[in-house]
Amino acid sequence: MRQLSVPGGTVAHPEPPKGARAVRRAVLGDAYVDAAVRDTRPAVAEFQDYITGTAWGVWARGGALSTRDRSLLVLAMTAALGRMEEFRIHATAAPRAGVTQEEIDELPFQIAAYCGVPAGNAALRCLTQVANRSADEV
Repeated sequence: MRQLSVPGGTVAHPEPPKGARAVRRAVLGDAYVDAAVRDTRPAVAEFQDYITGTAWGVWARGGALSTRDRSLLVLAMTAALGRMEEFRIHATAAPRAGVTQEEIDELPFQIAAYCGVPAGNAALRCLTQVANRSADEV
């Protein structure tokens, strides 16, 4: 537990679960994570710990879902919710999580069938943008 300053005192803030930071880096890449944590203002640092602990802590659980499975689930859920910036981040990272290009190519069809054609179109546009980026940008 770390103590964080808040108006009127401090609160205990748990450290992210063991392995959460490593999984985040393995999936998103060092460059992305380094850029995300570069801002060291207390509120930003706390939010990055929160993201790592909640979202990436789930990835670090192990269990019945593989990293690849979790990546595909995140892509489906972010597309369904229309969170295309997050979809783009995870579409870029999906190959590092073990998702094949064939599986990525199939996503818009599955998304369109279960979330609607507009969601499938948005996913396809985003995946096309990701595919057209140079390897240095990924």
